[in-house]
Amino acid sequence: MPTSGKSPVMPTMRYRDAPSAIDWLCRVLGFSKHLVVPGDDGGIAHAQLTLGDGMIMLGSERDDTHGKLMKVPGPGGANTQSPYVVVDDTQAVHRRALAAGAEIVSPLENPEYGGAFFACRDPEGHVWNVGSYDPWAAPE
Repeated sequence: MPTSGKSPVMPTMRYRDAPSAIDWLCRVLGFSKHLVVPGDDGGIAHAQLTLGDGMIMLGSERDDTHGKLMKVPGPGGANTQSPYVVVDDTQAVHRRALAAGAEIVSPLENPEYGGAFFACRDPEGHVWNVGSYDPWAAPE
């Protein structure tokens, strides 16, 4: 199991232009590079980005056995997963997403269960849910 306080669940994703995706995820959503392994073809063989105690892993789209199991969003923007990231200042991340040209797919709101929330697409169409609601916190 991971070190105490670290999430044992890490979404993994593929991108057509993984270097640009890493830049966008760090600049807009606030991720930090933990490990980035360049591929032989100018892409990314493997990357680990952190946000607080959470982590995602990603790499460039490729046509190998595992790559055929993981696809980038297709026509119409369909996704099979949609990560949720907890941030301290949802409005600041929302402003950065708008400034970066992200498509906002769920507007900034304050749900009845707490916090602030919005959802956007990154440049390749992955949907990111962003909010200040902490699902680990004790229910009120």
